[in-house]
Amino acid sequence: MTNAISPELYWTVLTAGLASILWIPYILQRIVELGPIETFRDPLHDVSTKAPWAQRAKNAHTNMIENLLVFAVLALTIQIIGGGTAATAIAAPLFFATRAAHYVVYTLGLPWARTPMFLIGLGCQLTLLFAILARV
Repeated sequence: MTNAISPELYWTVLTAGLASILWIPYILQRIVELGPIETFRDPLHDVSTKAPWAQRAKNAHTNMIENLLVFAVLALTIQIIGGGTAATAIAAPLFFATRAAHYVVYTLGLPWARTPMFLIGLGCQLTLLFAILARV
């Protein structure tokens, strides 16, 4: 017996998939900068990078993980309680899109675009939260 996956959970899985590869540009830059052996000798990143974009990419990835955790808990709760709505079904792919855009604009160093992407993603999280609270 299988349960249908909700749109909220589906997009959460895609967001997790995206988050699972966003470390790659940073690490590749480290390999180019330090060489493969020195990169692997520095697992805690004690040697700071000389490329500001790479540090921003690392920070954007960390921010993605932090926000994905919150969204995933909300999406799982929506799935468990069957609390999906039209609004939550729209919020889920919008969360994915804004988190992907947030990574790109953060890495490029565009704070005027980064903050709106973050806030739209926050709005998506709140949409799921309010849908859950409306069912309590």
